Amino acid sequence: MGLGDAPTKGTFQLAGREFPAVTWYTNPGLRRTYIFLLFVVLTSATNGYDGSMVNGLQALTPWQDYFNHPTGSILGLLACIMSVGSLAAIPFVPYVADGLGRRMGILIGAIIALFGVVLQTISTNLKMFIAARFFLGFGIAIAHGSAPLLITELTHTQHRPIFTAIYNTTWYVGSFVAAWLTFGTNNIAGNWSWRAPTLVQAFPSVLQVIFIWFVPESPRWDISKGRYEKALKTLADCHANGDKDDEVVQLEMQEIRDTIKLEQEFESNNWSELWRTKGNRHRLIILVSAGFFSQWSGNGLVSYYLHQVLDTIGITNSTTQLLINGILQIVNIIVAVGMCFFVDKIGRRKLFLGSTAGMLVCFIIWTVCSAQYAIHQNSGAGTAVVVMIFLYYVCYNSAWSGLLVGYTVEILPFSIRAKGMTVLFLCIDLSLWFNQYVNPVALKNIAWKYYIVYCVWLAVELVVVWFFYIETRNTPLEEIVKHFDGEGAVLGGAAATEKGRKLAGELGLDDEPTHGSIVDEKEPVVDHKEVSV
Repeated sequence: MGLGDAPTKGTFQLAGREFPAVTWYTNPGLRRTYIFLLFVVLTSATNGYDGSMVNGLQALTPWQDYFNHPTGSILGLLACIMSVGSLAAIPFVPYVADGLGRRMGILIGAIIALFGVVLQTISTNLKMFIAARFFLGFGIAIAHGSAPLLITELTHTQHRPIFTAIYNTTWYVGSFVAAWLTFGTNNIAGNWSWRAPTLVQAFPSVLQVIFIWFVPESPRWDISKGRYEKALKTLADCHANGDKDDEVVQLEMQEIRDTIKLEQEFESNNWSELWRTKGNRHRLIILVSAGFFSQWSGNGLVSYYLHQVLDTIGITNSTTQLLINGILQIVNIIVAVGMCFFVDKIGRRKLFLGSTAGMLVCFIIWTVCSAQYAIHQNSGAGTAVVVMIFLYYVCYNSAWSGLLVGYTVEILPFSIRAKGMTVLFLCIDLSLWFNQYVNPVALKNIAWKYYIVYCVWLAVELVVVWFFYIETRNTPLEEIVKHFDGEGAVLGGAAATEKGRKLAGELGLDDEPTHGSIVDEKEPVVDHKEVSV
């Protein structure tokens, strides 16, 4: 079976072989694992809640009055200070995830974020509000640097592409809750109309602090620390209902263990590893471009400044603006989550190309209609802008929402996964900082003409995606290195590359039991089977 070939219906692939597909909700181990992983997924929802909340707060009169109607650079500072907090956390992110573990990274981040939420809710002046958002950004960045790693390293190989793609789409779940909550609190008189939504932002972090203790640590992280028995138990409990002799568990354990040992022996996890080889340079181009493209595609205008965008086409009523924002979040959730189930069926590359081309077309029409409204006060053109905003997001969410994290986290080998994702998040935060500080100023001064910049940029994005975003569908996590490095990839286990087999022989890995002293080598390996209740 060729690398990336679609498996036979009703099966999944591992180490070049096919196994009967498993149904997670009828499998006790997978069901328990995925339910608790939902609390890890909430990290992205917290981020999304903030974006929509800031949008909603700008439409609340009590908030505007309390903070003296911030505009221009002041409004930009209020929005971008969270990205500044995230940038400040970047130097610590990979060392927390690799040094303390994926779970501890999420816990530490959630606690810091909680402090920021409390400070934000009780703010008595603008300086206090800004400081609170700094801590909020700092904490979310720490958690965000560990959460997708834990998800992609813990989920079953059959479900990994969908689950990791869903992670980032929960941004819209948080956004949806904030949009409709601020819509409802718009009817509350006084400062609690804005303090209530800021307080609710603590809810996901509270849940994470409570439930992270029920989520197993990444077996790959445990193996990297030499904790083989613990890693095997985690794989068995999560993927085979505790059966350590399950054939899939045995293959996973061998492939993960051998690959990580080879990486530790023959490669480094220094920052320079990100550009040392041709394959890693290719990965780095994808990471950097994806980070900037995900925020510089025009979506930043609506995420934080829908209020001002709608003002430019004559929709100024706060209730109407909040209603449009709320409906947009519903559409976003449906499209973004729905497309996650097609990442293997359609393929990453096709989704990225179709999404980017669609955004370009929508934004060109959006720009033309905005110009028509500004010049001729054509109400039909204003309505067309709203339609284009919705269609634009349908295109954006068909790929960039879920695959931003789902694709980038899977293309990185374990040794540089945390650092590689840190580069991605650094680029996202830099682009967010630019968006949140420059966008309101540009909209205020040149209005619709600013959209032309994004039309040109989207064309550049399409070219980059065409040349560098390769297909990785239907490939187990460790084996994705073959797409970038070919037979020169460092890959162990049953699917080992030629180079991997040679290096494994030098280390004597072929002579080691699959899981140390836990099971005698002479014991038979049982067939993989699904256990349901």
